[in-house]
Amino acid sequence: MQIENSKVVNLYLEANPNPNSLKFVANFMLVPEGQSHDFPDAASAKNAPLAEELLAYDFVGRVFYMSNFITVTKKEDIEWAEIKQTLKDHIQTYLESGKPVITLEEDAPLFDENDSETVKKIKGILDEYIKPAVEQDGGAIAFHSYTDGVVKVLLQGSCSGCPSSTVTLKAGIENLLKRMLPEIQAVEAEGV
Repeated sequence: MQIENSKVVNLYLEANPNPNSLKFVANFMLVPEGQSHDFPDAASAKNAPLAEELLAYDFVGRVFYMSNFITVTKKEDIEWAEIKQTLKDHIQTYLESGKPVITLEEDAPLFDENDSETVKKIKGILDEYIKPAVEQDGGAIAFHSYTDGVVKVLLQGSCSGCPSSTVTLKAGIENLLKRMLPEIQAVEAEGV
């Protein structure tokens, strides 16, 4: 998505439940509404030049784009006080340049024609009730699979590796899905 060169970039920082992640929030959309892009390493960022640049810092472990924010997850052996201004300046300068933050194809639609009724309900609940809360904390959640009463989800951004993500997953997401869909027995995070 190309950002206009004349755009004034205001960037502010926001903490979230993961002490190793920080949200860098811009005053405009960085990626289209509803899209999220997670870059756990430099190889995954080949179509995301800003993420690729950020991952070149040896203290950055993960970069996540969504809506009007970028969540950066640092490595545990460094403190935010030492790096947050460097990251803010880098992101601000990059956005002011007008270069694209990502050059990927659009995300697939929410529902697939092959989805069962239960999967459609699960995806709908995740999208309507859970995604907004997770996004507020600088992360994203995506449906992975559903088999024999077990829902598997992908946690991205600040949620990936967050100390409180297990509590959120079991006490929040699993309880909500079980209450709304009695056939659900468990919710698990995939690839965390």
